[in-house]
Amino acid sequence: MNENQEPQDGLSGLIERVTFHNEETGFAVLRVKAKGHRELVTVVGSLPSVNAGEWITAQGRWVRDREHGLQLKADFLKCTEPTSREGIEKYLGPGRRRLIKEAWAAQKVIRNIMVFLHSNGVSTSRAVRIYKTYGENAIETVRANPYTLARDIHGIGFKTADLIAEKVGIPKDSIIRACAGLAHLLSEASGRGHCALPREVLMEETVRLLEMDEEIVKEALARQKINGEMIEETIAGDDLIFLPALKLAEEGIARNLRKLATMPSHYPPIGLEKALEWCEAKTGKTLALSQRAAIERALQSHVLVITGGPGVGKTTLIQSLLLILRAKKVKCLLCAPTGRAAKRLSEATGLEAKTIHRLLEFQPAGGFARGADHPLDCDLLVVDETSMVDVPLMDKLLNAVPSKAHLILVGDVDQLPSVGPGMVLSNLIESGSVPVVRLTEIFRQAATSHIITNAHRINSGQLPEIPDAGTKVDSDFYFIEREDPDAIQAAIVKMARERIPAKLGINPIRDIQVLCPMNRGSLGSREMNTVLQNALNPLRPDEPSVEKFGWQFRLRDKAIQTRNNYDKEVFNGDIGQVTAINLPEKELTLTFDGRDVVYDFGELDEVSLAYAITIHKSQGSEFSVVIVPVATQHFLLLQRNLIYTGITRGKTMVILVGQKKALSLAVGNHHTAKRYSGLLERLR
Repeated sequence: MNENQEPQDGLSGLIERVTFHNEETGFAVLRVKAKGHRELVTVVGSLPSVNAGEWITAQGRWVRDREHGLQLKADFLKCTEPTSREGIEKYLGPGRRRLIKEAWAAQKVIRNIMVFLHSNGVSTSRAVRIYKTYGENAIETVRANPYTLARDIHGIGFKTADLIAEKVGIPKDSIIRACAGLAHLLSEASGRGHCALPREVLMEETVRLLEMDEEIVKEALARQKINGEMIEETIAGDDLIFLPALKLAEEGIARNLRKLATMPSHYPPIGLEKALEWCEAKTGKTLALSQRAAIERALQSHVLVITGGPGVGKTTLIQSLLLILRAKKVKCLLCAPTGRAAKRLSEATGLEAKTIHRLLEFQPAGGFARGADHPLDCDLLVVDETSMVDVPLMDKLLNAVPSKAHLILVGDVDQLPSVGPGMVLSNLIESGSVPVVRLTEIFRQAATSHIITNAHRINSGQLPEIPDAGTKVDSDFYFIEREDPDAIQAAIVKMARERIPAKLGINPIRDIQVLCPMNRGSLGSREMNTVLQNALNPLRPDEPSVEKFGWQFRLRDKAIQTRNNYDKEVFNGDIGQVTAINLPEKELTLTFDGRDVVYDFGELDEVSLAYAITIHKSQGSEFSVVIVPVATQHFLLLQRNLIYTGITRGKTMVILVGQKKALSLAVGNHHTAKRYSGLLERLR
């Protein structure tokens, strides 16, 4: 850089454009219309928050940059609200609908929150979200109990809240801190699939996390129980500590299912043989004996579970059953946990299927419009991909099923359990409290697919059959052997960028999905995303991009929603593509199945790149081509149901890349981590 100092050391003016602003560090590049300067002036400095149209006062030194010309490098920057009409128009920006007064009031509060958080050792990128959650009481709320941040604000963890608590003077050995630690660990356990934790485990983990005397933690637990914040219950010999909502949800599921299971079938009279013949003539599909028996069972039962792996005819069975019942004017509703699963169910049956949230009419303010007081209007509810439904959602769904309505739960119990707490489908089957049909026969058409036959081999503990290297067998299932993690990564990139698109004539970004056993490591989804993004969608200098929350987003990037956002109607696991980046307005557009959804840059912590996702995140989805890295670096997660779930996501082709030893470990490991829950006992 060639720097020539100029005599001036300050200016005031109107911010015409925010060229760049990093909310994490505050670094900003601004274009300012300043008094005494004919052209716009570039000002470089640090601000927690800045908008076009604000009035700026800057002090610093002038430097001449070889590329960018004259700039004021500011040591001091101060923004004030816009007063001129021109400033107000700039501040509101094109298409902004907020009133000036509201907009500025919000900015003022956000700025105060930012200053407060900065002074207490946290970055400012969460300030807008904190303001949206707590409004103008944000600072008072945080001062009174900083631990509410960890509970209420996505992206702020317990450690950050604990740091703020220390800064605002909450003692390390306080009861409030012990209560927060207990609540945090129970909440974290629910994120790992538990509905409760044994008392001893919770106590030990809290003492270790807080480095606190056990007596204080005991006192805190007693207080939480008195306040009704936690409930202790002995189930199957374990003294379990529940968050009240999860205990109530388990009890609700058991109560509703027992009630449904004791009721007789309410369907109109149906001559089974005649109905089956008519159905086969309509669909042109001959039903197997197992499917005919399942239809008979379904017509006799008020509630039924249908389970089985890929290719065993679950879809044909549901299609046929719905055809027969709808001919008898039975009102049927269909749903699934995710948008993709609902779409597949619609395509398979020709009937509308909704996500469970849409079916129950989720309210933006929270909760569902449908429930016991306002039940669903149907004679039969069919739920697909039930293995994905967790305890809280199943409770809400069953609450909304009218007592006269029949219920059919369809799912593959051998897949991974739900991401959320509980193992609802497997508990239901194991409890024996409701009738179950288990389909095992692989149909002739499906038996030609190596994806399906190998999925069943893996599920029964056998290694998949793999075509020998060098043979010209045209298969839909391959294993590419590589030992070294770098070689595995390189092989995946080559497959995704060159070989598969050339062989199948497909779009590598849209149609190929890498599924990783875990997030971390050189073959985890985080690292693989960066590598695949650079291989499949390199940065183009003439196109905008935005760097937020550890990701760089580019046009055409594939991205995944990582939490439910009911305002935008996008849900955890939905995959879209970046179709627009508007730098002046700080907005990014993702298109999900033809629907555009706009994100403010500050909301991009809800989104990750999706060239690679975890197998857990892929549940309920189907992809044209699936590539799975299999390596011993994923040792902790190498389980049979994980590999089985990954393989069954692929439609056209599945490729495993990695070590045979790691594949053997996974197939041989049928042990699944225990989930603490009381549902099985309650169902029994």
